[in-house]
Formats: sequence, C-alpha cells, structure tokens
Amino acid sequence: MTSKRFKKLPKKTSEISPEAIEKLIPVVKKNCTTKFDESIDLSFQINNKQKKSEINIRTVVNLPGGSGKKIKVAVVCEDAKFADAKSAGADIVGSDDFIEKIRSGEINFEKLICTPSMMIKLSKLGKVLGPKGLMPNPKLGSVTEDLKTAISDAKSGQAEIRNDKDGNIGVSIGKKSFNDEKLIKNYNAIVETLEKEKSNNTVKGDLIKSASITSSMGVSYKLKLGKSI
Repeated sequence: MTSKRFKKLPKKTSEISPEAIEKLIPVVKKNCTTKFDESIDLSFQINNKQKKSEINIRTVVNLPGGSGKKIKVAVVCEDAKFADAKSAGADIVGSDDFIEKIRSGEINFEKLICTPSMMIKLSKLGKVLGPKGLMPNPKLGSVTEDLKTAISDAKSGQAEIRNDKDGNIGVSIGKKSFNDEKLIKNYNAIVETLEKEKSNNTVKGDLIKSASITSSMGVSYKLKLGKSI
C-alpha cells in the first residue's frame, strides 16, 4: 500500500531533463519529508564492459564535508602499537585474541584496519569478513603502518566506491541536514575520483554513462555530469 507521504512526491522524474548538482540538491531536500535525517545518495552507471577487459572500480574517497556517520573503527595490530591506535581514536584495538573473536562471529565495528604483518593472520578470515565488505585492503588504505592517518580518515568521513557486475555504483554524499556547500564538495570529490579511475583504466568512450541523485525515501532525478563550483 502506497503511503500518503509517497503519493505527494513528484511523479515521472526520469522524464525531466538532467540538471546540475547545485540545482537538484534543494529539490531533493524538499522531498525529504520523513522524520529522520535522510541520506543524499548518488547512483552512477559506468561503461564497465570493454572489449579487452571489464572495468572494476574499488577505491575510497575522503569526503571533505564528512559523511554524517559515526563509524566504529577496529584495529588489528602488534601489542606495541596498541597505545598509538587508541590515541588516534580507534574504538577497538586487538591482536591474536581479537582475531579469534572475529573468527567466532563477534563483529561489532564498521571499519577494520590492520598492519601489514598482522594481515597474514587476518587474511584467513576471508569467509567471515569478505561478505560483509570488512576485509582490510592495501588499495583502500586499510592495510598500513600509518594507523593514525587511516583511523583519522575513517572517522572524518570516507566513502567506498565500487561497481557491481552490471556497472552500477551507489554512494552517499551526506545527509539532508548538511548545507548545500558540503554536499557539493563531497560530490566533486567523488567525480574527481572517478575521473582518476578512468585515466588509470583503459576505457573506450566515457566512463560514466549516466548519474542520478535521490534521498533515502525520495525519488530519483537525472544528474548533468561534471564538476560543480
């Protein structure tokens, strides 16, 4: 059964011509009529089917405007680095005992960071961490000796960008409560990252085929691609 709130939302937004991000943010916010602070989300369709290879993107973006989420960060490291990890803001810090807790299914964190020497032990938990997207990865900066930077980045606001087999990417740029400037800065950071991914991969034609913006419980609008001021 369709709710009264949903019935009041605009219809057939897919038939509206694409607009720039700065014009669409106020429109999307206007549709945020729920009682909670809805997230503002982007959807990209990329040209991942290439003649010689298939494009698979997996990277992270540090959002200059933050993510609006409180991230519980866990760190697996040597005992000698416990104090550094805790002082950097890690919520959970552990070594072999912590790895055993994870093995048994005790996962009460949203981000896992690991030092390179401990990754050998942690890599055996692929079946536990992999499906949840929690396995640390050097490409994503979560396998590192620089725990302070990794923890700080995770806490301040990061977004993971990865496409599925059909070339879809979904990523949040913040919350309805964010001012427009913060949301636009986050959008620009994501677009810049995708542009770099194009240059790092052999892509024939445009990497991004289409893009849209919506809120958690709103409707979708087509985005005019490009960086905004």
